[in-house]
Amino acid sequence: MSQIPSSELIINSDGSIFHLHIKPEELADTVILVGDPGRVELVSSFFESKEFVRSSREFVTVTGKYKGKRITVLSTGIGTDNIDIVVNELDALANIDLKTREPKKEHKRLTLLRIGTSGAIQPDIPIGSFVLSHISVGCDGLLNWYANRESVSQLDMERAFVKHFDWPLNLPAPYFAKASERMIKLFEKETIKGVTISASGFYGPQGRVLRLPLAIPDMVSKFESFRFNGDRITNFEMEGSAIAGLSALLGHDAATVCCIIANRHLHESQPDYKPYIKKLVTLALEKLTQ
Repeated sequence: MSQIPSSELIINSDGSIFHLHIKPEELADTVILVGDPGRVELVSSFFESKEFVRSSREFVTVTGKYKGKRITVLSTGIGTDNIDIVVNELDALANIDLKTREPKKEHKRLTLLRIGTSGAIQPDIPIGSFVLSHISVGCDGLLNWYANRESVSQLDMERAFVKHFDWPLNLPAPYFAKASERMIKLFEKETIKGVTISASGFYGPQGRVLRLPLAIPDMVSKFESFRFNGDRITNFEMEGSAIAGLSALLGHDAATVCCIIANRHLHESQPDYKPYIKKLVTLALEKLTQ
């Protein structure tokens, strides 16, 4: 196997991976991803014990045990650009020997679950409900930078979406990445089936207007009206497509479950959503330790 140059795989002087600042032995095989660094404390407060707490930029990591199972919780910050860093570095910790800089002969399959908040675009999805992104729609373009992205994409649905939306050529080409079947089976009974837009921003890319007008004023209604084999677009968030797509390419089980804290169709929101998130954290921990 060829050695990966130090310019491509940057390792800190203490042997930890560049951005996350954690070492291979500090990473559990099951990882909960949260956007907000403050949410790491909430998730880890359920742990029976903690091995360490590490903070580097927006990346806060705790590894501990819940009901005897070793789990890592890690904050990613906002956006798929951060997910590109997080998923690649988690995979490197699991599947590259950082001392020799060579891929390991045996592949380790990680379990990655993002839990977060989201806005629904369909009127019948209530605030406080949980949406499991069976398919995440990447409007960010990230996965298009990687070879063989078509192998993990839902191409028929993707083509139908581009035609329905009359997708502008000056925007990144969308990709449709599916959650792992194991994760879908684990959470489908307690969640709403979702086809989720992973937007590249919170305001314009999700159809919000403050002082700047939108390039596509009817964008949200186009999302809302799309149908494919009985599936519909359910909600917005900002990280799931990269998690699903990169994890599929790298051979990991991944999914995103979001708590709905706003309904864009009904123009409703619930800023006091912490009780919902606590319930979602409990659900995630219980399912991941079954």
